[in-house]
Amino acid sequence: MNAFKSPLAMLTRTAPRAVATLATACAVGVLAWQARTLAAEPAVVIPAPTVDETKATTAGTETAVFAGGCFWGVQGVFQHVAGVKNAVSGYAGGAASTAHYEVVGSGSTGHAESVQVTYDPSKVTYGKLLQVYFSVAHDPTQLNKQGPDWGTQYRSTIFAANADQARIARAYIAQLDAAHVYPKPIVTTIELGKSFYPAEGYHQDFLTLNPNYPYIVINDLPKIENLKKLFPADYRAQPVLVTAKAG
Repeated sequence: MNAFKSPLAMLTRTAPRAVATLATACAVGVLAWQARTLAAEPAVVIPAPTVDETKATTAGTETAVFAGGCFWGVQGVFQHVAGVKNAVSGYAGGAASTAHYEVVGSGSTGHAESVQVTYDPSKVTYGKLLQVYFSVAHDPTQLNKQGPDWGTQYRSTIFAANADQARIARAYIAQLDAAHVYPKPIVTTIELGKSFYPAEGYHQDFLTLNPNYPYIVINDLPKIENLKKLFPADYRAQPVLVTAKAG
């Protein structure tokens, strides 16, 4: 899909509809062993944001959109966060006409692979979602890159739904940079006023539905384990799935 992918990434992310064809049992076993020896980058322990939205006293829903590399793993992480009602993989940053997987993969559409998170603010705040995003879901110091994936479509971006979300995100980035919790500055951008477009059906719930898929084993399952270890009070064992809601 992308000329900038490594050979391994090309093997494990090309044509996801053909999982059974590409990932034979033997290949999965070998790559699963490699995943244990080529462990994903560890999550970073970071403080909670000092600036956050006020926790709601009554149930309702709000939405947040995050981009941080391949949406399979980002979606999988947020589906395991308590208080999240839905997490949908998709595209943000570009036009509706180019919100298609093969086109976005060219890196020329302005889109980033993104995840729209619908959450109950009486159970989880926007600031807590940001903490998970910066700590577990991706590496915010990598510019237009996450793991084996390269290009602006994999950029670290917060698509703020409103000025308040943008304010909270900016304050948190400044807080984390000032605390020097990362070896390099955070490169995450904040984009306002951008529409979100759901991705194709075969991308939804990909981590849960394909736990033996090599790309998932190597790059994304460690994120779920990190979420469980670093945020035990916010971890839910049963993910909230898009397919379950559709059914």
